[in-house]
Amino acid sequence: MDNPSFVAQPSLDDIEAVAPALKHFTQTVVQGQLWTNPDLNDRDRSLVTLAAAVARNHLVQLQPALEQALTHGVKPAEISELITHLAFYSGWGNAMAAVLPAKAVFERHSVAAADLPGVACERLPLDEESERQRATAVQGNFGHVAPGVVKNTTDCLFLDLWLRPDLAPRDRSLVTVTALVCAGQVAQVTYHLNRAMDNGLTQPQAAEMLTQLAFHAGWPNVFSAMPVFKDVFASRS
Repeated sequence: MDNPSFVAQPSLDDIEAVAPALKHFTQTVVQGQLWTNPDLNDRDRSLVTLAAAVARNHLVQLQPALEQALTHGVKPAEISELITHLAFYSGWGNAMAAVLPAKAVFERHSVAAADLPGVACERLPLDEESERQRATAVQGNFGHVAPGVVKNTTDCLFLDLWLRPDLAPRDRSLVTVTALVCAGQVAQVTYHLNRAMDNGLTQPQAAEMLTQLAFHAGWPNVFSAMPVFKDVFASRS
């Protein structure tokens, strides 16, 4: 218990001693049938589940989600980038809370420094026209409100973070939309869901992401997001 990266994990017997029905749903749905729908493969479900655990600071679920992600083919470099990415979309505190649990899991799996992305890397190509339109719109709407936020949105997020190559643009979009749903930030979902689908996320995958998140972010957050998903789907049909 002196290890700050350790968070006790309740066993199924522990859960049954407190809430037998919770054990039933955990075994049969959350750990069972939820993972059987092929619209979202195990790797993507692991990314969604891990992103939800980081975004909501669910430390009791974080190490199991990390182990599950590695088992399902998520690379340590992708986990590293996911945590970095979510610092911007869920807040620095939630990302920092994930550092020691991730470090412990990496050590168990003998992940070396060479397996992780560094600060310096060759960035992905920039869609200059799309970025120009985004930057112009944000500057026009908010440049006089919070110029520092607008500048950092361009410099830190869209000219740096989103161009880092060790997490594919589709996967960055997947974890970004996950974080927004988890936080109830539905006003931001339209832009990022459209970006996710432009980056290759299909409508069935996006829909199944909501099914996964209902259990990890809660039904109210998912139902708040569903009208936005519905409108985006309709606009792209």
